[in-house]
Amino acid sequence: MSRVALVTGGSRGIGAAISTALKDAGYHVAATYAGNDEAAAKFTESTGIKTYKWDVADYDASKAGIAKVEADLGPIEVVVANAGITRDAPFHKMTPDQWHEVINTNLTGVFNTIHPIWPGMRERKFGRVVVISSINGQKGQFAQVNYAATKAGDLGIVKSLAQEGARAGITANAICPGYIATDMVMAVPEKVRESIIAQIPAGRLGEPEDIARAVVFLAADDSSFINGSTITANGAQYLT
Repeated sequence: MSRVALVTGGSRGIGAAISTALKDAGYHVAATYAGNDEAAAKFTESTGIKTYKWDVADYDASKAGIAKVEADLGPIEVVVANAGITRDAPFHKMTPDQWHEVINTNLTGVFNTIHPIWPGMRERKFGRVVVISSINGQKGQFAQVNYAATKAGDLGIVKSLAQEGARAGITANAICPGYIATDMVMAVPEKVRESIIAQIPAGRLGEPEDIARAVVFLAADDSSFINGSTITANGAQYLT
């Protein structure tokens, strides 16, 4: 029987590539989104992957949404915490609202996504948790104190969950993408993109599928001894 996978922020960008790759690998996939109904509908139409709308920053909404997914598809055995936002500003100009919005989605949202699923994974003695962090959680970034803090915090979540879940057959791992050719990155001026690519030894932006393939690898039954790890996928831009 195919396993059920949940991908938050799974209808656009990197998340859409992850959802599609998991489906192609034989998983029953549910993809969440926060607000873009049109994009979610187009994604479902083109892929056949069902989408669910909720705000990962809201614990009760996440718990209810997860219950709906499990009622529709069955117990969630693979969870990919991918949903994230940016509210960039230099630290001296950053507002409390910009700080809290990013913390609530990118960090607390990871807790809200995994916590309701965790007991079932422990009971069934199997689970795969993959958190999408960022190169900027590893090295920091100008005007992203809030974002970098959340993505660094996500790595701490993974390392701790790995230790708690190992004896129950649960793995927790992170992926830190570098600069990926998503709509957001491709929308910046060409000169800015060229300056970004100049910093990447691979000489190119990453593709969403580069990250998706890593998720499929970590989600597999055979990856059981890889636990608490961080896969750095940035074209050698930043080495750890």
